[in-house]
Amino acid sequence: MGQSGAFAGRPDGIPISRPRRNASRRARQRELMSKFVTLEKEYGDLHTALFEAAQVHRRLCAPRLVRCGDFAIASEVFAVRYLPGDFFTVEEASGGLILALGDVCGKGLAAGMWTPCLVGLVRVHAAATSEPHAIVAGVNQELCRMHAPLTSVFVARLDPGSGMLDYCSAGHPPALLLRACGRLESLSEGGTLLGMAADASFRTGRVELGAGDTLLAYSDGVIESRNNADQEFGDERLEAELRLARTGSADGVLFSVLAAVQDFAAPNALTDDTSLVVVRHGDHGVRPAPGSDSHCR
Repeated sequence: MGQSGAFAGRPDGIPISRPRRNASRRARQRELMSKFVTLEKEYGDLHTALFEAAQVHRRLCAPRLVRCGDFAIASEVFAVRYLPGDFFTVEEASGGLILALGDVCGKGLAAGMWTPCLVGLVRVHAAATSEPHAIVAGVNQELCRMHAPLTSVFVARLDPGSGMLDYCSAGHPPALLLRACGRLESLSEGGTLLGMAADASFRTGRVELGAGDTLLAYSDGVIESRNNADQEFGDERLEAELRLARTGSADGVLFSVLAAVQDFAAPNALTDDTSLVVVRHGDHGVRPAPGSDSHCR
C-alpha cells in the first residue's frame, strides 16, 4: 500500500516527512541561487574586461578627428563583437602622414587580439620608411612569419603641403576619391592580402588631392551590410551616398555614410566589423567653380 499524506516513500522504505523534503528543496534552491550569483559576477567581470580591452583598442587607433594643414581626417571603427578586427592609425613620418586602415579576417576576440600587433607593425615599419609599398611588404613578411590571419590593408602617405597621396591597397576594397567637380576615382594599386606569401610584391599608386576633394577608405563590412531582403549595401549605394554628402565636412561625410549603412541594414544588426575613414582637403564644403579644378580636365 503506497504512502500518502504527510509522508512519502524513500528507496529504503523509510518514510520522509514533508518538512524535511521542503528543507531539502530550499537547500537546493539556495545552492542554485549561489551558482547563479557567481555566474552573474563572472559575466559582469568578463563584460568589464572586454569593455576595457575595447578602450585599449580605441587608444591604439587614431583620434576620431585629426587636422593637419588644410586637411581633416575623420574615422570610426565599429565592432560587431566587442573587439573589432578593423583598425585605423595615423603616424607622422618624413614627407607627411602615414594613414593605415586594416581589416583582420574573422571577427570577435580572435580577430580583435591581432589588431594591437598589426598597429605596432605598421608603426615600426613606418618609422623605417615612408614608402607605402615598403611598409606593406615589411608587415606582410612579419605576418607570414607569425602565421597570422590574412589581413587586408590600405596604407597611404599624405603630404599636407602638396596634397600628394601615395598609397598601397593590399587586398583591401579600393578607396574612393571624389573630386570637387564630381568625378569619382577608384584607388586600387597595391597587391594581395597580407599573410599569403612572404615574397609577395606590392605597388604604390599616386594621386593629388585638390581643394574640395574627398577620399573615402572603408572595410568590406560597409559594402557587405545586408537588409531584410538579403541585399548588400554594395558599391553603387556607397558611391551614391558619398556624392550626396560630399559638400560637408570630413565629419559630416563620415556620419552621413555611416547613417546610410545603418539605416539600410535596420532592423538587422551589422554582421561584420565596420570602419570608415574620410580625408577632406578643405574641410568647409567649399567647391570650386566648374572647370577650375586641374584634376577634372
